[in-house]
Amino acid sequence: MDPQQQTLHVAMVDDEEPLCLGVRRILKKYEVHVPDVHVDVDFTFTYFTNGEGLIEAIKDGAEYDLLLLDLKLPGMSGLDVLTAINSDGREILTIMITAYATFETAVQATKMIAYDFLPKPFWPEELRYAVRKATNQFVLSREARKLAEEKRQVRFNFISVLAHEFKAPLNATEGYLDILRTDETPENLPMIERSIVRVEGMKKLIFDLLDLTRIESGQKQRNFAEVDVVELAGRSVEMVATEAAGRDITVELHAEQPVAMVADPSEIEIILNNLVSNAVKYNRDSGRVDVRLARHDDEVRIEVQDTGIGLTPEEAGKLFNEFTRIKNQDTVKVLGSGLGLSTVRKLAQLYGGDAAVQSERHVGSTFTVRLHDSGMEPGAPHSDASASAATASAAPC
Repeated sequence: MDPQQQTLHVAMVDDEEPLCLGVRRILKKYEVHVPDVHVDVDFTFTYFTNGEGLIEAIKDGAEYDLLLLDLKLPGMSGLDVLTAINSDGREILTIMITAYATFETAVQATKMIAYDFLPKPFWPEELRYAVRKATNQFVLSREARKLAEEKRQVRFNFISVLAHEFKAPLNATEGYLDILRTDETPENLPMIERSIVRVEGMKKLIFDLLDLTRIESGQKQRNFAEVDVVELAGRSVEMVATEAAGRDITVELHAEQPVAMVADPSEIEIILNNLVSNAVKYNRDSGRVDVRLARHDDEVRIEVQDTGIGLTPEEAGKLFNEFTRIKNQDTVKVLGSGLGLSTVRKLAQLYGGDAAVQSERHVGSTFTVRLHDSGMEPGAPHSDASASAATASAAPC
């Protein structure tokens, strides 16, 4: 099989222009073979004599895969350039080229995004070795991301087909059970009711799987709007009101009015519905649920506290994994797919945030979700292959 040809775009920032021209001559005829993935790599080359020139080019849309960066520059230093790249959320594999490197600056740059160091003066073979090593790292990482994306797409396609094939028989089974429910035979009624609950559980599992795989595979467009998280939380509280009242559980919403952000409303609903419904479902009778909402600068914080069964530290540590349901004597009769909290965390990460839990067994749990304002224009659609919105189904776990 012939190797696949790829081109890496290299940028160099150094105030010694003759050095830049020398590096360009070396890379013009240089090619790297990455045997693990059977890829041959050649290079394009652009150089700048100051950091401001690189940053301006990036702002204008230029994209670079590998950066050769001098630490000591006129104007912006090399560390200033790394800081600017980091703050913009970009990933450029960076080799620091400098005669002024110290242990402290090396550590500082490596903590940012620097991959390697090449001290001046260097021989052509030393440059080729550093570039070859960085190229292998870059290509293998890119191929790994590509493989992970393909796996997400395969998983979504499989779940979609599975959901389609299950839909008809489940609906038919549910319909027949509804007919049998009218039979008025007392001894059969508990079995029929239990069967209906199980069918509903299977349908919910399918919807939860579709939610999760849509987020992972980018199959649904995200539609951003100005939303009031307090209003959405109020809907979630209303959704559990009947169940909570039946068990004498108090559910109270605490918030400064309003807590606004630009987001996809369906995503925020899924987060809130999962957290609030779980807080009731895993609570004790005559217990309490407090939902607190607040905004600090560009971060929205959702906190749901319950007086429920609680978790051990070991249980809390794996709670956000897929298909994880805590099984003990307190949860044996509680139905769920084990996907809801995994979906909550993935959605939070789409907003540059995260989800966490603090819990104590037989005392209760506090779930906290942090979301950063998307910054998108209200009404703007957005599709992202690495992470997309959830579905119209906002079912809790």
